[in-house]
Amino acid sequence: NICPKIKPKKSYLYITEFILNLMNSIIKLLRPAQWLKNTFIFLPIFFNHRILSFEELASALCTFIAFSFAASSVYCFNDIRDVEADKLHPKKRMRPIASGKITLVQAYTTMVACIIIALVLLYLLPAGEIRNKTSFGIIIYYILNLFYCTTLKHIAIIDTFIIAIGFVIRVLVGGFSTATWISQWIVLMTFLLALFLAFAKRRDDVLIFQTSGKKMRKNIVRYNLTFLNNAIAIIAAMTMICYIMWTMENDVIERFNTQYLYITSIFVLLGIMRYMQLTIVDEKSGSPTNIIRKDRFIHLCIAGWITTFTIIIYL
Repeated sequence: NICPKIKPKKSYLYITEFILNLMNSIIKLLRPAQWLKNTFIFLPIFFNHRILSFEELASALCTFIAFSFAASSVYCFNDIRDVEADKLHPKKRMRPIASGKITLVQAYTTMVACIIIALVLLYLLPAGEIRNKTSFGIIIYYILNLFYCTTLKHIAIIDTFIIAIGFVIRVLVGGFSTATWISQWIVLMTFLLALFLAFAKRRDDVLIFQTSGKKMRKNIVRYNLTFLNNAIAIIAAMTMICYIMWTMENDVIERFNTQYLYITSIFVLLGIMRYMQLTIVDEKSGSPTNIIRKDRFIHLCIAGWITTFTIIIYL
């Protein structure tokens, strides 16, 4: 009499556990932590005094979510393509597909579902030029990154430039979705900062190759520490100079009605120097997202920059 009551309970628990594990694996496949990169979409309205506009903030938020699902679709495709290489990587082997927690069919299904969700969210944007330009920007990003996953990421230097262009597209899409003017300086700074982070990440791949002999990327032999250290230093200097020049430009001073934006340069310099320290001294540049999420020094730099910038231009 007891057995019939126990079996359904065990079956229910098994199914529940299976569903929860599958959902957890799908969430990991989507890499929601990487959505932090898509906050660049909010830069146009922040730099143009329109972050407090509910209508434009809502459009930017909708675009942010749509872009995030489109990016997650690319992550799915990338993990499907790199499943064999990921199995050899000390960290990437724990990814859902490489570890066997997600099947290829489930991965392809998730990939298609993400792009459908992105398209549906784009439909919520105001009809006309805003929706068309925003959709076009995200589609260009999607196609470019599919080519990146299949071909472009195997070409040294080009791979890092494609990553940087992806960040520029984020900024442009943020401007399109809110009908906000985008300064060429913002585009340049975004490109240089993203390029800086990309080269820092390649440095981590070189270190893994030197210590283990395993090629995390086919093009890793076209990089070495000397080249990457010089590239990181040059781009860091260019980024800093570009930011200072932007804060002192007459058009920017008139637009924000203040000549004190240069004060925020201290936090930009601190953040860049701290990231270089983590990259070259501590050798922890494998995941820029994790560094930005976990390093308290960088948190203080970002908080100081946002606070100072907000006080200067808004108050």
